Amino acid sequence: MGGPGEPPTGMPEGAPGGGEDEYRSVVFDESFVRAARLQEFSAQERLDDHTRAVRRRPGLHKALSRQLVILVVLIAVAFGTAIYMGVRHPYQSPVNKPPEPLRMTVIPLAPAGRVPGSGSVDDLYAHSPAAQFRVGAAGINLPAVRRTSHFSDGQAMAALIIAKDYLVESSLDPDALTGGSPRSVRLLVDPQQFSQFDRSFARPAADGRHAATGWLVRFDPAKTALADKRVRAEGTLRVVETDRNTLEVTSEHTFVYALRPAARQAGEKRAAASLFTVRRELHFRFDRDDLRMHRAEVLTSATQAGPLACAAGTAEHLLPLLAGQKAEAGGPAGTDPYGTGNATALCGSLATTAQPSLSAS
Repeated sequence: MGGPGEPPTGMPEGAPGGGEDEYRSVVFDESFVRAARLQEFSAQERLDDHTRAVRRRPGLHKALSRQLVILVVLIAVAFGTAIYMGVRHPYQSPVNKPPEPLRMTVIPLAPAGRVPGSGSVDDLYAHSPAAQFRVGAAGINLPAVRRTSHFSDGQAMAALIIAKDYLVESSLDPDALTGGSPRSVRLLVDPQQFSQFDRSFARPAADGRHAATGWLVRFDPAKTALADKRVRAEGTLRVVETDRNTLEVTSEHTFVYALRPAARQAGEKRAAASLFTVRRELHFRFDRDDLRMHRAEVLTSATQAGPLACAAGTAEHLLPLLAGQKAEAGGPAGTDPYGTGNATALCGSLATTAQPSLSAS
């Protein structure tokens, strides 16, 4: 540091040195003047009504404090503007669409003659179009996927996995097939469809909205039993983006079940088995919440199943014609377009080639 009379930045260059210089205490360079806390008024200023000859200059720390306050105010204004624009942004993301009620159809396929049967399930499958089908979930293949405009490839794959899980629980699970609790299927449904789902099982109706068989494949355990729990399956899954917030998956699968009559009195000869074919086309919708919560909005369900009698009710259970049985002559009663009751289900004919190539027993 400089001595008592030195300028703040030391002696000016070229100034005489030595502690004995009598003029050392009165040498003022430019840095000393700038650092002075007192500043003399100019001659013109002194002519005015000033009572003091000098004025105090603001300190450096006060200038810095003022700059800091201004900086903080600017940051606060910018932050507040960003929040305001975020709240008032004119291009906010649209709200997710509420789930629509499931629309469903179940179409019985009546056989032309008696239903073929055999004591060997393997023999039935070997002589049917399902001979090359895979067993169980292995028949529901996930396709390769790519990212879409607004969804990653992981999100697209997640939608396919949820759709597959729904198909497994609703078409392959032995407990659900034989009239057990549909809880495992319900867990995969969007909660806003719970009301429709629950009514479909509490009060099933053939109204295109509340058939239990629109949600899953279901047999009456009092009449029908699985001859083999290894269901055969084959089909396809497709995923597409419909808008920036929605993915949709379409599934088209054929499921083939080996069935026999429900157990009878002990000691009675075991009945022959027969095949029952169900083709299901399901349409699922997913928003980001559905993908995160592992659930689906089920939009449409179209089922073709046979061999079934055209007059058989299909709302609560599917009631297959089993080995040796045949459909009664005549089709369903005519539909009155002016009637106010439930719509009558359509009925088709089950092609002979869809049955095992065995003689009816």
